[in-house]
Amino acid sequence: MALTRAEAFAPATMANVGCGFDILGLCLEAPGDRVLAVWRPERGVVIEQIFGDGGKLTRDPIKNSAGAAAQAILTQLGITEGVALTIYKDMPLASGLGSSSASAAAGALAVNALFGSPLSNRELIPAAVVGEGAVSGFHADNVAPSLMGGLVLISGTTPDKVLALPVPERAVFALVTPDVAVPTALARAALPKEIPMKHLIQLTAAVGRLVSALYSNDLSAWAEAMEDDPVVEPARKYLMPYLDECRAVAKSAGALGLCISGAGPTLGALCDSMETAERVQAAMAALYASHNMGASTRISRISTQGARILSAE
Repeated sequence: MALTRAEAFAPATMANVGCGFDILGLCLEAPGDRVLAVWRPERGVVIEQIFGDGGKLTRDPIKNSAGAAAQAILTQLGITEGVALTIYKDMPLASGLGSSSASAAAGALAVNALFGSPLSNRELIPAAVVGEGAVSGFHADNVAPSLMGGLVLISGTTPDKVLALPVPERAVFALVTPDVAVPTALARAALPKEIPMKHLIQLTAAVGRLVSALYSNDLSAWAEAMEDDPVVEPARKYLMPYLDECRAVAKSAGALGLCISGAGPTLGALCDSMETAERVQAAMAALYASHNMGASTRISRISTQGARILSAE
């Protein structure tokens, strides 16, 4: 045992980034979740308390993303002792911002720190994927950017299958989250089982154009490519209130493009300056207010830091 307690923070993420379903993800500055891990002599993981979830999340460590990730770390490290977790949910559930992934990433990082930090953040990805799998499927498009920061391309669930992409300096997102919950399972159930070949070609080309735009630092080309999605957005559109109207008002206020964040309902508008993002944020908030629908808004750059330890002793 190296420490008695460690607390970690893991930030929110935007998975898919429009056209990159399950293969692209980026890290936001805020919000995020915190997990406190405390050493205990008994084997295994217990979840002592969860704050900020309104009583909705299970304290069963097998079915909780932070708990499952923590157990995966103990198993990976061959630890015969255990940990007690306290989870602080500082971000909304079922919002499309990677809530369960943030908890999984923070849980894995905190337990890793508790036992001397033998693994790098990248090496924590498989355990965090296990945590994510306990809730919404085994994919890394949220946990990888939350752990590593930046913008990543994902071709699998192991560290070698995650590629860091360039982050354009001027990129900033104005985000709006309507007051409706979109569970990942519901959003995935909306997807078609088969797609036409022409849509596959269009989507593949869009991802290639997006990656090229990142390397050339071309925000306009990035926005155009991320919106070129003939498959996922059309299938999920009915779950996102006023998506078309929101895109229109965001662009009128100066946004370059808009996409669904993860499974939604959060929508992210790509902007080229903080001033533009502030105008877009206000315009999107006004749209939902005009429809008498509650919505929260925020502005975030892409964080290159990722998950981190807040305290350890």
